[in-house]
Amino acid sequence: MIHPFKTFQTFGLAAGLLLSATPAAVLLPAAPALAQQRQRITLEDIWAKGTFAPRSVQGFRWMRDGRYYSALEKGEVVQHDVTTGQATQTLVATQQLRLAGTDQPIATDGYEFNADEQKILFSTETEPIYRRSSKANYFVYDRAAQKLVPLSAGGKQSYATFSPDGRRVAFVRQNNLYIVDLQTMQETPVTTDGAFNKLIHGAGDWVYEEEFEVAKAFQWSPDSKQLAFISFDESRVPEYNMQEWGGLYPKDYRYKYPKAGEANSVVTVSAYDVAGGRTVKMDIGAETDQYIPRIAWTPTPGLLSIQRVNRLQNKLELLHGDAATGKTQVVWTDTDKAYVEVTDDLRYLQNGKQFITTSERDGYRHLYLFDMKGKLVKQLTQGKWEVTEFVGVDEKSGLAYYVSAEDAPQQRHLYRVDLKGKGKTRLGEAGGGTDVVNMSPDFRYYLNYHSAANEPVTVSLRTARDGKVVKVLEDNAALKQKMQDYGFTPQEFFSFKTAEGVTLNGCTIKPANMEAGKKYPVLTFLYGGPGSQKVLDKWNSVDYYTWFQLLAQQGYVVAIVDNRGTGGRGAEFKKCTYGQMGKLETIDQGEAAKYLGAQPWADKTRIGIFGWSYGGYLSALAMTKNADLYKTGISVAPVTNWRFYDSIYTERFLKKPQDNPGGYDDNSPVQHAGLLKGKLLLVHGTGDDNVHFQNSVAFTDALVKANKDFQQLYYPNRNHSIYGGNTRLHLFRQMTNFLLQNL
Repeated sequence: MIHPFKTFQTFGLAAGLLLSATPAAVLLPAAPALAQQRQRITLEDIWAKGTFAPRSVQGFRWMRDGRYYSALEKGEVVQHDVTTGQATQTLVATQQLRLAGTDQPIATDGYEFNADEQKILFSTETEPIYRRSSKANYFVYDRAAQKLVPLSAGGKQSYATFSPDGRRVAFVRQNNLYIVDLQTMQETPVTTDGAFNKLIHGAGDWVYEEEFEVAKAFQWSPDSKQLAFISFDESRVPEYNMQEWGGLYPKDYRYKYPKAGEANSVVTVSAYDVAGGRTVKMDIGAETDQYIPRIAWTPTPGLLSIQRVNRLQNKLELLHGDAATGKTQVVWTDTDKAYVEVTDDLRYLQNGKQFITTSERDGYRHLYLFDMKGKLVKQLTQGKWEVTEFVGVDEKSGLAYYVSAEDAPQQRHLYRVDLKGKGKTRLGEAGGGTDVVNMSPDFRYYLNYHSAANEPVTVSLRTARDGKVVKVLEDNAALKQKMQDYGFTPQEFFSFKTAEGVTLNGCTIKPANMEAGKKYPVLTFLYGGPGSQKVLDKWNSVDYYTWFQLLAQQGYVVAIVDNRGTGGRGAEFKKCTYGQMGKLETIDQGEAAKYLGAQPWADKTRIGIFGWSYGGYLSALAMTKNADLYKTGISVAPVTNWRFYDSIYTERFLKKPQDNPGGYDDNSPVQHAGLLKGKLLLVHGTGDDNVHFQNSVAFTDALVKANKDFQQLYYPNRNHSIYGGNTRLHLFRQMTNFLLQNL
């Protein structure tokens, strides 16, 4: 998925938002007299000082009894009482993290307990690879013996994972899978033929990692007797070449990247018997041009769950397989006329007789209960609203917990329902906003991270049974006061109907004390990609939102509109862009520009557009196909031709280019470069492994051929998020000055 602010953790902000250096202040024009009494927001506040960074409960890990949580604090593992937030004991002190014969403790940057919490895996010197992948040096700490030992001496490891019984650890190194026996520290290779850019065992290839969120591709069985893993034969996948700048001669970095219509990895699934050292290949069918995005063990010993998706991604099959023989059978199938999305919603009940998953088969994503043969037992939720997250099942109480957009497409709240589809209850207080939930393993408590568009995060501990507050752990009172001191103006929500009768949702951030009769320039911001949402009743932390407040202080109105194809409103609204990405989105954004330009406070001759990634693509397309509507545009890290983007994402929404050439070419900004009229700033990182710099090169070439003037800004070796050091501060200074000069 092309998203600028995902990092190696799903739904997180990109690393490097809070920069360490503080260059000279940016000189911006004087503010309107009406706002002089308020403090002025600076780019340094946002990108260097972290002035508006919200406080939260960081490093939180539930412990198995649900009464305590642990956190890594100054290199030590500290236990806290959930109900008070107070530290109760230090589980591992710094001085205990020293290897025998050494005086210096290891500098740990992460940790994981085994099931009984008597052993801990510590990671050190972690190196990111792509968005979700990394490698590190791991150490095992035995709490009873107070002993620390290296996991392996053969080089850095990836995805080190305890077996459920805590006796072994599996990991990936240099494309092979290994197991370490913690009693003897003997290391056993599960595979030996892995090789870079050829064959991977136990870890996802680039496109699986990016689009299916598969970094670790192995799973221990619940009884610790078997290890299931996915292998990726990427020998046929074409290589993409990036240059790394900085030395006398640039270095080449080549990696396997399947663009739309090109060969994917051939994927296999295997089960390794730990005691016997025997590997069995699972039968996933004769077709090799397909996807295996998920594997999981069921509660039934030796029964492996495998999800299989055809290349067109309009059919998902759930297979159950005997790990001893490799034989499988299809137990459940989900299909769609457009595409079926892969999720992490599948849950097997411990009774071994049923599973719950989600589907959009009735037009909205809902929870369904099936027996192990795939027969529908009950649709647990229903209505013209979306289940956006399946939190889990408390089998003792017979309750399923989920987050939904039932109250409004822009909101998210926690609900529960029983396994007969009855007793649906919203948990927590009534009202708007968004709730992000971290449920305890025993379903007694949950942490609730509540925020709203104009309200930073409040973290509270609540009881799962009724949602009542036990204790507020963080209320961000200091940040709320800063927002007042700096004169933040509220986001205002609106909706309007387009010429086609489609209702679109939007929001605005306006200058304080707007003058009656005065016309203000408008900057529209968008992402707009399939299933995404930007118009949300949710605090947007320290990135765009605060920059938009800065722009409002400079006299700009900032507006956001979610076009057709975005999420929260059901499958029909989301999937209507299938086969023609960019077409309806551009029409809708054009309608938004007209609607905003007609407001009494708007200067319709001064409307701009800004987006990143998919939003950068739509910004470039809007500046060309809707050239008469926009004076200025900023396109950051855009796809400019879907033929350049990866197979899984692109084909999900457009099919193969061989089968739908018009869907790829008709809405490519490259094809419409000659229509550009306004001022355009094109930005890209040369080290973007996701949306390749090739996209901006192609668009640049087309603009030059069309004899169009534009400005360009590229960042050497920066990836899709364009961050690190002063990078973000520099980028947003350039974008701010560009808008001040051209909008």
